[in-house]
Amino acid sequence: MQLWYAPTSPFARKVRIAAHELGLSYRIGLIKVDPWTDKRLRDLNPLAKVPTLVLDDGRALYESALICEYLDAHAETPRLYPASGTARWETLLRQGLADGAAASAGRLFAEQRKPDAERNGGMEARFKAAIDAALDALEQDAPVHGEPLIGDIATAAFVGYLDFRFPGTGWRATRLKLSAWYDVFSQRPSMKATEHPARI
Repeated sequence: MQLWYAPTSPFARKVRIAAHELGLSYRIGLIKVDPWTDKRLRDLNPLAKVPTLVLDDGRALYESALICEYLDAHAETPRLYPASGTARWETLLRQGLADGAAASAGRLFAEQRKPDAERNGGMEARFKAAIDAALDALEQDAPVHGEPLIGDIATAAFVGYLDFRFPGTGWRATRLKLSAWYDVFSQRPSMKATEHPARI
């Protein structure tokens, strides 16, 4: 398998964390790509987005949630998704919340890189509100330590992206449980192996 990824993408990092946790990293070759300029990606994924996973038979899967579920289903011991019941819906909900917040953070970063005359203050405010509300919700229902589920991995990818793109924003000051959880989770080998590059 090949994973087409960008090292700055929180969604690509989520997939790489999941693969590492499932013991599948050795089966996946990494293809670093700029999704904005590399035309080969469009041939694999009509959306030209990362992550895109190319299977051994040449088929491509895209969207991080689908890729993570595929990897879990093909792991020797699937464990990121409870089979049924409340635990399953809770971790899927946490994944959805974290993924949505990560998307808002990515769009906020892109908006803030525009020339001042082109920036949309209303959109920036909306993205910030979504990020803050997601952090508050994750603080109220902070993950617990143990073998991670997909919601925990998505949360770690989101929070790690915040620290990467928006260092010093002070999100931790009022989210002590989430901050403490992330400080421990970020020491896992899967997190160390997938760290974002030096801030660019």
